[in-house]
Amino acid sequence: PKCENQTMQTWRIQAWWRGTLVRRTLLHAALRVWIIQCWWRKVLARLLEKRRRIMLELNSREMRASVRLQAWVRMWLVRQQYCRVLNAVRTIQICWRWHSCHTRGFFRGNYEITENQLKLQLDIFLGSQICRITDCIPFPIKN
Repeated sequence: PKCENQTMQTWRIQAWWRGTLVRRTLLHAALRVWIIQCWWRKVLARLLEKRRRIMLELNSREMRASVRLQAWVRMWLVRQQYCRVLNAVRTIQICWRWHSCHTRGFFRGNYEITENQLKLQLDIFLGSQICRITDCIPFPIKN
């Protein structure tokens, strides 16, 4: 019976030791798995951050391009409107100048008569333009 007891105790010690070794091996394996998982999560986080940056950069490029395109279109439309207004202004100015020249022109002048000539000075106002005529006209002398 004593021998059986010792065998049983030896068997229990061996089982305990095997269990300890298995638990230690499982613990080391779990630690290694945990380390690999932490590393992989870091790698994934870097990849996601890199993708996010790339998407943000692409989005900002697209936004800048669309803003630039919108600015060009607005500039083109404003320029067209400006050219239309400028042509209208020129047309109105031409008509107004013609009208004011033909309806509001007036003369002003003076003259001086001497014994053998006529000194004449005329100012003709046609809108914003002035025409000045100065002349000396000799009288014919009859003998």
